[in-house]
Amino acid sequence: MTSTTAHPLTTTRRTTLAGAATLGVLVTTAACGGGSGDGPAADTAYEAPSSDLEARITYGLWDQAQVAGLQRNIDAFTAKFPGVEVAVNVTPFSEYWTKLQTQASSDTLPDLFWMNGPNFQLYAANGKIAPITGAVEAGDIDPANYPSALVDLYSLDGVTYGVPKDFDTIGVWVNTDLFARAGVGLPTAEWTWDEFQDTAVRISQALSAQGVFGAAGGMDGQTTYYNTIFEAGGEVVADGKSGYASTDAVAGLQFWTDLIASGGSPSIQQLTDTTADQWFTSGKLAMYWGGSWFRAALTDTDLAGKVQVLPLPRGAQQVTVIHGVSNVVSASTKNRQAAQALQVFLAGQEAQQQLGSAGTVIPAFNGTQGTFASSMPGTDLQLFLDAVDYSKPLPVSENTAAWNALETDLLPDAFSGARPVGEVAGDLAQQMDEALADE
Repeated sequence: MTSTTAHPLTTTRRTTLAGAATLGVLVTTAACGGGSGDGPAADTAYEAPSSDLEARITYGLWDQAQVAGLQRNIDAFTAKFPGVEVAVNVTPFSEYWTKLQTQASSDTLPDLFWMNGPNFQLYAANGKIAPITGAVEAGDIDPANYPSALVDLYSLDGVTYGVPKDFDTIGVWVNTDLFARAGVGLPTAEWTWDEFQDTAVRISQALSAQGVFGAAGGMDGQTTYYNTIFEAGGEVVADGKSGYASTDAVAGLQFWTDLIASGGSPSIQQLTDTTADQWFTSGKLAMYWGGSWFRAALTDTDLAGKVQVLPLPRGAQQVTVIHGVSNVVSASTKNRQAAQALQVFLAGQEAQQQLGSAGTVIPAFNGTQGTFASSMPGTDLQLFLDAVDYSKPLPVSENTAAWNALETDLLPDAFSGARPVGEVAGDLAQQMDEALADE
């Protein structure tokens, strides 16, 4: 998933989730007011196309940086189906969901388009995207070819709607030069929460005169507190209820409050002014919890030769959040067979290998990720692939935006120490449950 600015993929993933929090509300309004409102699409019709299929279809996405790789996919597709013309419509992420909302309201969605986790259930529950059931039953798509956590992310009430296109997991990016300057040894891959906290404090203390911090918290749940809540054994949302009030979830939040209070991290206000990834890329942060997409932000920079990456430190268990984009077919497309044909092709090993060779994302098809793992010599990117084995899907619900906004409003007081973590978590759980009940 992606769009681009100075640090293409950094903006991509982070903005994806932040943007969803705002724009999802608008989509809710549109789906209820102008969409079908009849529940999930029930039509699972699928017919494998013949080579003489003729159609003109549109493919909607938001990341210009991936167009070159995708065009190779489309060229290979149209070589098999020369009568199918594919128009790629790129809309910047800042406008993508607003445009999609309008199209959903008028049943004019692109024939095939990108979907992300925070918005998926909203579109599926409102009958805007077609299940992949027919293609699976025909044997043209096999969900076993993709990480199961991603398949789960794009399933609702036992029905799968999206085919994973790519994925990302979370690790700790390390500035080895700052470790050396602080006189602190590089941790092992088996490190614990206590070792992480101790390392962060030691580096902050050693390099405080240079304005350097050992690590950083922040308000991006995907890269920070969702992971520690899971590692503590808690949940963010489960069975339609908030998990924030549990002792384990509070422990996962307390991890970040303690880090900031110890001086191992900039304050929450400093992190509001300058995000953790910006601290890292400016050479002022020794450890950054970031996604696999962050590799692109380091390419051709002075930091590239000073970076290593480690798995997340272990809590009660080892977990990383996994997320990725899927390709979905519009339930109202007039070119169902051609759109499904492209969806099936993009889901295949040939197309996924082509996408991986482009080097912008980790393809979702198992066994096609080798190019990414070797794309930054000297840095162990393989760990992002190994992390799939202990990953959990990004927490979402039908209206993810509603409780994402509550997190943004309430959690800063917990991280800053303005209010006890347990008290904030309790308030968040209560308000989140009310939002979930309205879905």
